[in-house]
Amino acid sequence: MIARLRSFWLNVNASYWFYPALFSIIAGVAAFVTVYLDRNGFADWLNEVSWIHSSRPEGARTVLTVIAGSMIGVASTVFSITIAAVAYASGNYGPRLLTNFMQDKGNQLSLGVFIATFVYAVLVLRVVRGADEQASDAVDAAATALPGFTPQLSLLIATVLALFAVAVLVYFLHRIPDSIRINTVLRGIGERLIDDIGERFPEDGDGEEPGEPFTGEPVTATATGYVKIIDFETLDSIAERTGGVIALKVRTGDFVHPQMPIAELARAGLSDDIAADIRACFSSGGMRTPTQDLEFLFDELVEIALRALSPGINDPFTAITALHWLGAATAELAHRNLNRGPEQDNYDPARVQPLDDDFEHFLQRGFGGIRASAAGSPLASKKFIDALQTGSLACNSDQRRRLLVEEATNLVIQARTNMEGPSLEELETRFDNFVEAIQKQGI
Repeated sequence: MIARLRSFWLNVNASYWFYPALFSIIAGVAAFVTVYLDRNGFADWLNEVSWIHSSRPEGARTVLTVIAGSMIGVASTVFSITIAAVAYASGNYGPRLLTNFMQDKGNQLSLGVFIATFVYAVLVLRVVRGADEQASDAVDAAATALPGFTPQLSLLIATVLALFAVAVLVYFLHRIPDSIRINTVLRGIGERLIDDIGERFPEDGDGEEPGEPFTGEPVTATATGYVKIIDFETLDSIAERTGGVIALKVRTGDFVHPQMPIAELARAGLSDDIAADIRACFSSGGMRTPTQDLEFLFDELVEIALRALSPGINDPFTAITALHWLGAATAELAHRNLNRGPEQDNYDPARVQPLDDDFEHFLQRGFGGIRASAAGSPLASKKFIDALQTGSLACNSDQRRRLLVEEATNLVIQARTNMEGPSLEELETRFDNFVEAIQKQGI
């Protein structure tokens, strides 16, 4: 149940309806409250403020009408610009990046501000009463000494909201073009990847890797889709209750289907009820998300690099930027204890064993995915070696240094079939310098 709730929240978090709906409700409640204050004399002090000029009903209606009309127009334009930016980014950088743009709080909150201002202005507009109009009740008739009824406090707040919305519009117009710049996109992915590595593997180590997995009775999936959330805390309570060990056979982001093993229960008997409880800890859906899924962020960087190195685009400098961030992420992994899984504070590793995610796994997921394309680019191939070298600087394990050298060796072997002449000679010189630097580190 918890996994499904978290999956639902992920869907809400990546939607364009939640914050506009929430802000609209808040604006509606605020409109009724401020109108109530106006009708019951709580806003009479505004008439004593010299720099606040009281409005007449006709002027109030004009102002509120302009605010409401302009806000709904701006909201429509903002939504159109957002969809165009999302379509551009998805088509040029990869469809998996759609999740990043949908989760962008700046776009969601901007749209919510415009919709909320529109709702507030409309609800206040409905209570404005002209001098020639009859009051609907005694409270309305006694609401003001002036002819008609003009909610001065509500009008002032509507004006302030409109001015704030203009500031948000300026912010939005700056953010949209900046957010679709490839360097900004890569920075966002890279920074989140490095932060997630620090959260998932918070401890430094001497090359510790995941241990051998337990084997037991398999629990098979009943749903089809990508694993989005794994509820480790509930899995831990199940393992503690049964006295067994739950070894996961899939990680977040893997695709599952019925009859596919997702976990194994060792050292305890497996009943239908226990199997159902274990399945309930896995939430699946039609797409992957970065939550609990480091591989998803690696794949995004790899996808951008592969598109940039494709013959149709041929943009090695974008691929080089992606390699820089992969090198930074590899450096973070190189000195950490990887014998832990996601959300390590919510379960006991002795009872719940995540699927192995060792250093070689992440290295192949990142650099291994780009290697074939980088081997055909003189610029990207040299930066490939440089990124591996920077990743080795934080490495305190001979085994992990050997893996970095193996990856660089595979690149050079593949480059020999794609390049020749001075470009290949420069790459081999860069490789020799890398190996020499690694040897000085103690391999």
